[in-house]
Amino acid sequence: MPRFVVLLRGVNVGKGNRVPMADFKVLLESLCYTGVTTILNSGNAVFTSRGRSSAKHAAAIAAELRQKLGVVTPVIVKSAAELSTIIGASPSAPSETEHSRYLVAFAAEEAALLELAPLQALAQEPERFVVSGVAAFLYCPAGILQSRVAEALLGKAGKRVTTRNWATVLKLSAQAGVSAA
Repeated sequence: MPRFVVLLRGVNVGKGNRVPMADFKVLLESLCYTGVTTILNSGNAVFTSRGRSSAKHAAAIAAELRQKLGVVTPVIVKSAAELSTIIGASPSAPSETEHSRYLVAFAAEEAALLELAPLQALAQEPERFVVSGVAAFLYCPAGILQSRVAEALLGKAGKRVTTRNWATVLKLSAQAGVSAA
């Protein structure tokens, strides 16, 4: 059966949109997903399902989050195959010491990614921001807090995407059974 990764945007940051990972796991299991594991405390999980539509999974999870936990937030679901494609599309493979400075922006649809293209003008060398049809990739060697692109991704310009650093992407890929090599 296919494995999927679910990413919630903007949960467990500050006081709003609290989603305890134990509750999130139970919520996913109530949707008949199996092999559910949560990763970190920022709205990441991996599950198995007979259903193959990432969009349908995202809609079902968003509805349950709203109904059971009162949380309204963008939900992005990617199949293991889609995650493998995203990892393969990365314009570079950051060294282990740079994993926290390399962000991947995930979106439910390509149009949301393409809306990020104007942010490329904000990148200041040696920073790099690459938008592809499957994800956007930001390398910010001075740190995320120093990046104007990262700031924009976390704000209004990035409202339809969610970002994860490369270390988290690799953890998700390992849980989903995706080779990150």
